[in-house]
Amino acid sequence: MAIFIKALLLVVVAEMGDKTQLLAMAMAGKYKVKQVLTGVLIATILNHALAVTAGSYLSLIIPMNTVKIVAAISFLIFGLWTLRGDKIDKESEKKHRFGPIITVSIAFFLAEMGDKTQLMTIAIAAGSNQPIFILMGTTVGMLIADGIGILGGAWMCRHIPEMYIKWVAGIIFMFFGTLTIYSAVPSWLINPIYIIPYFLIIGVLIYIIGVKFAYHGQACDILLADKNDLKNNNL
Repeated sequence: MAIFIKALLLVVVAEMGDKTQLLAMAMAGKYKVKQVLTGVLIATILNHALAVTAGSYLSLIIPMNTVKIVAAISFLIFGLWTLRGDKIDKESEKKHRFGPIITVSIAFFLAEMGDKTQLMTIAIAAGSNQPIFILMGTTVGMLIADGIGILGGAWMCRHIPEMYIKWVAGIIFMFFGTLTIYSAVPSWLINPIYIIPYFLIIGVLIYIIGVKFAYHGQACDILLADKNDLKNNNL
């Protein structure tokens, strides 16, 4: 049960402000919420089943301690990725000649391929032998995060700076990454000679990726523009 909760919480954190959450918000402007969430559910189960299978296979051929270190580094990368944000384009919103649920499923499945939530699912599955609970946790996490985005995304964008959401999510990832490294590396590495350079490097990377080269406000700008367009079209 603990791995279910861990997978759920990490996916919720990873998905906040992510391009796939924005896609779900945009789709909700065209289709019923129930149809969008059904499409997200189908796409997530298929996508994350592939990720869990890949992660479980890796755990069979790679020593567990190595898996933990790789997973820890992955979490650090996901944290930096979250701080930087995604460059949003609207290609994934192209219309398909299918019904709403299949359209959302296809768009969401393609958008999720190679996304940090899929890669994170692989990392979690590689470090655990409970693939069903991981798949359930990540799937429920995606539905919660995208449900929050669909129902309250515009309100969040108007009242909570997107930068705050990204930084909280990014720091949470980096905390888990650091905690995992601490539990996986040999004890002789846990001393100031190595700890101080580690945090200095992390600090520099946070500044470069999360400040200098971050995408600021893009997701909320697109979402609010879409909401305004939809409102104007209904007038």
